[in-house]
Amino acid sequence: MEMISPESNPNMMYPSTIVTNNNTGSTATAPPPTTPSRYENQKRRDWNTFCQYLRNHRPPLSLSTCSGAHVLEFLRYLDQFGKTKVHNQTCPFFGLSNPPGPCPCPLRQAWGSLDALIGRLRAAYEEHGGVPERNPFGARAVRVFLREVKEFQARSRGVSYEKKRKREKQNGVALPSAQPPATLAVADATAESK
Repeated sequence: MEMISPESNPNMMYPSTIVTNNNTGSTATAPPPTTPSRYENQKRRDWNTFCQYLRNHRPPLSLSTCSGAHVLEFLRYLDQFGKTKVHNQTCPFFGLSNPPGPCPCPLRQAWGSLDALIGRLRAAYEEHGGVPERNPFGARAVRVFLREVKEFQARSRGVSYEKKRKREKQNGVALPSAQPPATLAVADATAESK
């Protein structure tokens, strides 16, 4: 076998290794290395964190015995690392989006972060050979928990989680981009005439 470097072959666009088998004369090109997307990296980190949680669980759990109840335990465990202030119902700032001062209410994981985490873990479970019908991240208890967290945080923080509508097109044509104000054109014309 001989190695051909990209420098010796000017027709190569990407630096990759070409391996030639002298016995058969066939060649194979290795694809250029690709970097995983931000989503893929985050999904891998989340999966590793969840697997570490299962190993540290007392008694240790295997992925095959994991259920929706274990996923809920994991989500509650993650709350201790949250950065979102969630006011208790007895807090005077309950329902205020911008409280005027500090309060002793706990920091929690934001609903949006938990929702995205479950989506990534649900996909990772199936990528690691899990059966979609037995996916603990898609369990009804997990969906109910996320809905309750969303509703409570919306009331507690005075934030609505309504879906944003996409900008509608008029008559199937996108709206034109903003034109410069006419006053600028008039000012430029006036300056040129002087």
